[in-house]
Amino acid sequence: MKTEIIKNNMADKSIINWDNVFAQSSTFKKNTPCKFAFVENFIEKSFYQKLYDTYPKIDETWFDGSNITKSQFSRSWGGGKPKDVGIIPENDSYLSKEWNEFKCYIESDEFIQNIRNFSGVPVNKLKGFSFTAYGKGGFQLPHIHNTGPHTLIMMIYFTKNWNHSDPGGTYILTDVDDESSIIFEPYNLDNSTVIFHDGPNAAHGVRQITKDVERNAIQLYLEEKTDSGWTGYDSSKNNRELKDI
Repeated sequence: MKTEIIKNNMADKSIINWDNVFAQSSTFKKNTPCKFAFVENFIEKSFYQKLYDTYPKIDETWFDGSNITKSQFSRSWGGGKPKDVGIIPENDSYLSKEWNEFKCYIESDEFIQNIRNFSGVPVNKLKGFSFTAYGKGGFQLPHIHNTGPHTLIMMIYFTKNWNHSDPGGTYILTDVDDESSIIFEPYNLDNSTVIFHDGPNAAHGVRQITKDVERNAIQLYLEEKTDSGWTGYDSSKNNRELKDI
């Protein structure tokens, strides 16, 4: 049975290439040890270019989140340190019109319904939105959030001319303590996304970047919210204890 694609109703503007997304639905649902998929040409080309051209530069509105586990800059929607608590300002006047349109769209019923149909995970609300950037030396050690049973994480990339096999994309691995167990790593970071179902086996990370480049992306949290609140919790409180490094 073919999954229904909900059509875009936002001023007749195409934003997401839903055919490309749903072409990976079966792969997402079958993959192990967690459900995941990689989608290329995720955003409609002309709209993507506008987002790419106005991706925010690292400045005082960004947060240096570097510690022993990672070397990374991030910026929440609205500026500052990202907080996975579901509090997202409606507009960000610092960003372009296109970024505000994009954020509005990913909060829409259309976007949420399509992602729910694609994944089979009963998400119903955007919980978190942040920009993430890595430069030379940037990395993130393998880790697992295990935020909750109905949480999807999306890494959407805005980096052109990325060389195949270069580190920088968010990989998936089978053993959180062994980076050699990587089973997938994005090879194209230009208008692509990795989508994975968060859970106890959703181990992921970023290999250290050795070239003088900048890897730009956004990270989205989609989750189910009921009358009792979010079905997950604040993943920032789930700090994994590291073994000897």
